[in-house]
Amino acid sequence: MPWDGLRRAVTLLTAVPLPPGRSGADAAGRPTARQAAAVMYWAPVIGLVLGAIAAGVLELASRLGRSGPLLAAVLAIAALALLTRGLHLDGLADLADGLGSRRPAAAALQIMRQSDIGPFGVVTLVLTLLIQVAALARAAQAGRGGGAVIAAAVAARLAMTLACRRGIPAARGSGLGAGMAGSVHPLAAAALIAAGLAGAAWADWRLAAGMAAGLAVSLALTALAVRRLGGVTGDVLGAVAELTGAACLLVIALS
Repeated sequence: MPWDGLRRAVTLLTAVPLPPGRSGADAAGRPTARQAAAVMYWAPVIGLVLGAIAAGVLELASRLGRSGPLLAAVLAIAALALLTRGLHLDGLADLADGLGSRRPAAAALQIMRQSDIGPFGVVTLVLTLLIQVAALARAAQAGRGGGAVIAAAVAARLAMTLACRRGIPAARGSGLGAGMAGSVHPLAAAALIAAGLAGAAWADWRLAAGMAAGLAVSLALTALAVRRLGGVTGDVLGAVAELTGAACLLVIALS
């Protein structure tokens, strides 16, 4: 049912605890293809809610708290990380370590499964967060910080939906990526992206430009993951979300 897809999207993509619903999972405990698709279709809506919360934090900090744009941007990005349990950031670090190792696909995937973070992961994580914070602070200084963080959050989840479209395989047979990969109809993904870009353009063309740039980055990263790893994983989806958001904020800040 549609609402079950929303519940699953909330529990998978945020830190909000919800009571378990009907399982319907397969023997390996993975969601069915229909359930996985429902999660991905709801993902942009989750991004809209998360972005609105982060925009509220930005507004409260900068206007009521008089923190200045930089500290307000830090608090807004921190709110997004807390609301997602830092899972996307963890995926970004793991993917950076795997790809940075220049090992064959099997060995790179094994590195990505390890709990520790290597030098590639640390550097990528720090630089991505710095770009996100600095770009959001610049956008806030220009008077479009709230719209920028909402656009980035929506674009990040649209990118995850796009990465799970049919034709993109899973890199391995277990994990979150295996359950989500290939579950989204390409036309449905295109319709969601068109709706997101139209809504952003209605508010400000800079927001639409940022979202488009972020989605272009996500396509390139997904193609790289398929070529180097053989497909997508949960870590790839997290990395896609974070880098899409960073690219979106960067373009909005520089527009």
